[in-house]
Amino acid sequence: MKAVIPVAGIGTRLRPHTHTQPKALIPIAGKPIIGHIIDTLINSGIKEYVFIIGYMGDKIENYISTQYPMIDANFVIQTTGKGTGHAIWLAKDYLKNDELLIVLGDTIVDVNIKELINLDETILCVKKVDDPRMFGVAEMNTDGTIKRLVEKPSIPKSNLALVGIYRVKETAKLFDSIEYIMQEKIIKQNEYHLTDALMRMIDTGVVMRAIHVDNWFDCGKKEILLDTNATLLKRLNFDTSKYGYQNTIIIPPVFIGSSCQISNSIIGPNVSVGDNAILNYAILKDSIIGPDSQIEYAILDRSVIGNDALLKGMKQSLNIGDSTEINFE
Repeated sequence: MKAVIPVAGIGTRLRPHTHTQPKALIPIAGKPIIGHIIDTLINSGIKEYVFIIGYMGDKIENYISTQYPMIDANFVIQTTGKGTGHAIWLAKDYLKNDELLIVLGDTIVDVNIKELINLDETILCVKKVDDPRMFGVAEMNTDGTIKRLVEKPSIPKSNLALVGIYRVKETAKLFDSIEYIMQEKIIKQNEYHLTDALMRMIDTGVVMRAIHVDNWFDCGKKEILLDTNATLLKRLNFDTSKYGYQNTIIIPPVFIGSSCQISNSIIGPNVSVGDNAILNYAILKDSIIGPDSQIEYAILDRSVIGNDALLKGMKQSLNIGDSTEINFE
């Protein structure tokens, strides 16, 4: 079993953060998104990986090479945004006839990976969503097999969204199907979608089943990024008793990186602070603070502050007389 992780996307919905770093390296709960994904796969016994990189891919390659030297990692470059189908096809020389676990590099899903890879069939992970028009959608047969797959349907016939984890047994047929949709120019939104290649496999007789997942975090938007950070902080339950900062209150769950300078602040709940951050007279709640950032005299709620950023708020010294009203709202 090999893991294939496409991380070539630009991440336009997370701008301005993705102007300077790829989406997969945005930190949540103490480490980049891609780090949480790799940790889960390593714990499930997967040792061989192919990463499809593109936009600022050198940063991703450097992170994986330095933080995960124990894995067998190969890197393939997707120079243009032609979709996940095209991305997987570029990795074919590394995969041959191995069975695959495809995991999108901006997706964190609650599913037992070890059980999933031990199944002897092709499995797609799904979850019910309120508006399936923005996702690949699975339509089911009564026997639990998948009847039809549609990418971003304008009129959905199912509310089961594909969550970005695919366990593929028939690898050769997958590459044949990707090649077919590329030759026939089956394109949607100017991309070759993995969903269409999987549908081609079904049309040629491959049986696929769906597994329903409980939690799915598609970390492509700020609000979902913050919700994912909060969920992982609660789950990882970092020991906050070791944080002894001057005149500072820590309200768990909180993660604070190494070499931070923090004073006169209230941190938490649901706050992740990167290495070397400086916080003074700051009140932070439900936020992500990137490494090397400095925040002073500020109150932040549901905020994402990038790496090496500076925010200085206002400091007031007031002498207020009788019958006075001042509103800084």
